[in-house]
Formats: sequence, structure tokens, C-alpha cells
Amino acid sequence: MHPAAVIGLGNVLLRDEGVGVHVVRRMRARHGDLPGTDLIEGGSAGMKLVHMLAGRRRALLVDCALMGAPPGTLRRFRPGEAVSVKALAGFSLHEGDLLAILRLCRELGDGPEDVTIFGIQPHTVAPGEELSGCLEARLDAYADAVYAFLEPGR
Repeated sequence: MHPAAVIGLGNVLLRDEGVGVHVVRRMRARHGDLPGTDLIEGGSAGMKLVHMLAGRRRALLVDCALMGAPPGTLRRFRPGEAVSVKALAGFSLHEGDLLAILRLCRELGDGPEDVTIFGIQPHTVAPGEELSGCLEARLDAYADAVYAFLEPGR
């Protein structure tokens, strides 16, 4: 396990909801293995994300995010700069509120101090495995933006 991780989140069976996983796959294809960093397809990790983050110093999370922005918009933020409006159906190991899971990691004292979230505004969240055209067209740009952020000093 490396001290840093890029974790792509989302359900790849719900089109743009799975964009985080697609970004990690594209990063791997474009940049290969990254020194000191694990590229993880987290999918619908839910509470398993706690274990993916345990023992790390740095984490970059890539996920679909409803931000009221034009579809395809990429925004970078820290957990404290976001407010979750996610309504959960109940307790599930697969469903989770990302910000609540990050708080839990902090409370357990085993999560990374340095966490950055890359949110991507979806166009379509519906059954299907393909990204919408506007997100698919930007996959290289998303992968390169996350990769660039990994450079030392950022």
C-alpha cells in the first residue's frame, strides 16, 4: 500500500454516476503506475472506503457531484468546503455519504490528513454503462487534471 491514493467512486451501471471509476481507468491508461500512489477503482464502496483510506497520508477522490453546474464541469474542493445533501435509503455497506465517511475516518484517527475531492457534474444518471457524450469527451482532461494535482507541492 502506498501513502497516497486516487480513488474513483461511483456506480458504473448508472452512466455518469460512475465517472470517478472511468477517470481512474483513464489515468492508468494514460500515465501507468504512479510512484507512491495507488490508483483504485472504488466503485460503490460505501463503508469499504474507510478501509481504502486507512493508513494513507493523502487521498484524491473522484466522484460524480451534483453541484448545479453545467454537465461535465470539474471542480476541486476539500471536504470542509462541501455540504452533502444526499438522502440515504438506510444503512447499507454499498451506499454512503462521502462526507460522512470522511468524518468517520477522522474520528477513527486512521484517515489521511490531506484529502481532495474532484467532483464532476453529471449529465445523465440512468441505467447504462456508457458515460454521456459530454463527460466521455472530457475524460482525458479529467485524468490529466487529477494527475497534475499529484505533483509535489500541490
